[in-house]
Amino acid sequence: MAEKAKVSIGTVDRVLHNRGEVAEATKKKILEIVEELNYQPNILASTLASKKSATFATLLPQPPSGEGYWTKPIKGINKRITELPQYGLQIESFTFNQADSKSFVEEANKILTIKPDGVVLAPFFKKEAAAFIEELKELKIPFVFIDSEIKNAGQLSYIGQNSYQSGLVSGKLLDLMLSDGNILVIHFAKEMDNQNHLVQREMGIFDWFKQKKNNNHELFTVEISNTDNDDWMQIVEKNIIEKSIKGILVTNSKVFYVGRLIHKLNLTDMKVIGHDLLKENIECLKNDRVQFLICQRPEEQGYNAINKLFRSVVQKRKIQKESYTSIDIVTKENVDYYKEFK
Repeated sequence: MAEKAKVSIGTVDRVLHNRGEVAEATKKKILEIVEELNYQPNILASTLASKKSATFATLLPQPPSGEGYWTKPIKGINKRITELPQYGLQIESFTFNQADSKSFVEEANKILTIKPDGVVLAPFFKKEAAAFIEELKELKIPFVFIDSEIKNAGQLSYIGQNSYQSGLVSGKLLDLMLSDGNILVIHFAKEMDNQNHLVQREMGIFDWFKQKKNNNHELFTVEISNTDNDDWMQIVEKNIIEKSIKGILVTNSKVFYVGRLIHKLNLTDMKVIGHDLLKENIECLKNDRVQFLICQRPEEQGYNAINKLFRSVVQKRKIQKESYTSIDIVTKENVDYYKEFK
């Protein structure tokens, strides 16, 4: 196999210009040879020569605990960075309160101040994220979405689940488990109209049952904005009783709250689906208070998101617009084989 040519197109142009001796046809032939030898620019050498390393910023929800969901994308991000020490990449981390859209704006403004070379962004609050995105585009700062997506917003890429498809999967699972009885979709979140990925999951499960010819189930939705006390339990209990609920879908990682309610009310026949491999959720899965968890591989999302920025910003490569992660159905029988839990 021929060795890679150690000459760049820029070098060829300088030689041709300085000497003025090579005809255009000869120049074309030289460029063809460079292409034939599969010349690849030495990105590492160029980076070291410029003495400039790339700085990436991350804007993600603040984990409520050391084992919370949002600790996992951060692990993936840090893992990829440690694999690339020779490039001198820098990460500036910013986190916002999941219950406070104002904190999102405050942290986003800090990012705009430092003007990083790229941003990994969880567009948790759709309206606030849209305003931030416009600022990034004006500054020509590329950004990658993680966990949830805003379609056609100018993102470099999206890494995460197809939330709508995840809702369809949840609908099918509940349909298989329930011969009759109604279904309650629970959002443990504030400002639901501003949280796109949860809305998409709700749309998915509703559409699953709409398309069925023989549908024995009616679907209802309840939004729980505050779990600081047990008042929310009375709201959900009332819905369960009055609406003959036999199945529940929790659209985010807080299904363990429903697990506590089921234990308290001894609702042993209730069929429940939630999201994410949190310690509390795993406990509910193993004691049969939750039948299925939909896993979206958050560590992999963080790893791939920062890798997308690296490949585009530093290596100047074209990257795939969307990179959907798998929609894993986790049960008590297979959960121990997931490294995220271990």
